[in-house]
Amino acid sequence: MNVAVLGAGGTIARAIVRDLAESEEVEDLLLLDLDGSRAAAVAAQHGGPRARAAAVDARDGLAAAIGGCGVLVNAASYRINLVAMEAALEAGCDYLDLGGLYWMTARQLALHERFQRAGRLAVLGMGSSPGKTNVMAARAVRELALGGDRVAELRVAAAGRDPEPTDLLRAPYALRTLLDELEMKPVVLDGGEPRELSPCAPGGLVRFPEPIGEVATIHTLHSELQTFGSSFDVQRASFRLSLPPALLARLEGLRGAAEAQIAAAQAAAAPPSPSAISGHVVEAVGASSGRTVRVTAMTRPIATGAWAAGSSRRPRPQPRSSGCSPAPGSAASASIPRSAA
Repeated sequence: MNVAVLGAGGTIARAIVRDLAESEEVEDLLLLDLDGSRAAAVAAQHGGPRARAAAVDARDGLAAAIGGCGVLVNAASYRINLVAMEAALEAGCDYLDLGGLYWMTARQLALHERFQRAGRLAVLGMGSSPGKTNVMAARAVRELALGGDRVAELRVAAAGRDPEPTDLLRAPYALRTLLDELEMKPVVLDGGEPRELSPCAPGGLVRFPEPIGEVATIHTLHSELQTFGSSFDVQRASFRLSLPPALLARLEGLRGAAEAQIAAAQAAAAPPSPSAISGHVVEAVGASSGRTVRVTAMTRPIATGAWAAGSSRRPRPQPRSSGCSPAPGSAASASIPRSAA
């Protein structure tokens, strides 16, 4: 299989490239980025002998660049998701991305019939959140069903922490996307219908596995809320995010900034350190019993040196704190804010 990765120079893409480079199914790995030198650096560090890099503007010439590829992995900004999907259709390849930040996801889903007619597959939101959280929600809903109950509410929460000190801005993923999440109005499901909240509306305290623990959250816009209603027939759902207070304060200073200022801040930002961790919690509340099924996942660093650049083999996965545990009643400190009415 020949695979193209768009946005190959980004924070998340390098991990994707490393995985693909070690897959026996991948014969050729084409790394594409607006900045060709960044793509080349990722190819050299993580891509192995089957990787090659090229500069491409997704809005001009992407379909020609990915001709002959079986899959386009879009790890670039969600803002170009539609453009990338159109290029995949033109080139005749399958497509997947990391998420569409709610509104973009709705526009992407409208391409379903075109991909179906073309005999091509498009999988949206294959990142950590959305992606892993969708699978966690499916597990929680299944656990309720095994007990004879159906889901009435789904609560998703994500948190990231990076313990290594730095004076630089250090965002867990693309700065522009993170700012959009903070600036746009969050959407929750309430009575089966979408309802907007104020940007950064308080989400209450959420208990994550250690070492994150119980932390404050805010409501942010996320793609899970675009699909949970139809996927799980759920009436209420929310997404909440926890960021370190120092990072949140720096992001507040960039809200409403000009694109040039944001681009400069991104260029000067420090990448996540090898010690960075992330946690996710999904809670499903039963409609009849009020029982809460809680699914948690922690992504922890791989042992130093076990997966360093240039190593030839993938290490065994490190143990992670994950599980699915039922609890009576509601285990969360906060739910979706009720409307004033």
